[in-house]
Amino acid sequence: MQPNEVKALLESRIDGCDFHIQGEGCNFQVVAVGEAFEGLSPVKRQQLVYQALSDEIASGALHAISIKTYTPAQWQTASENAR
Repeated sequence: MQPNEVKALLESRIDGCDFHIQGEGCNFQVVAVGEAFEGLSPVKRQQLVYQALSDEIASGALHAISIKTYTPAQWQTASENAR
């Protein structure tokens, strides 16, 4: 799979999020930013993204996925701290 394919899958399955995908083959890093993560624990956030990709993980099309999730406010703070 290509990063743009993973991004398209996530965008079609989780509303209101921006996804930044890196990687190739079956190993990807996902950064997800959206209101969907508001009020969710870190584990619930991860589960939301894994669930959206469950078919591809089960088939082996995706193997290793690293996920970081942020609300828009957390993303803004993280971006400011990175400068």
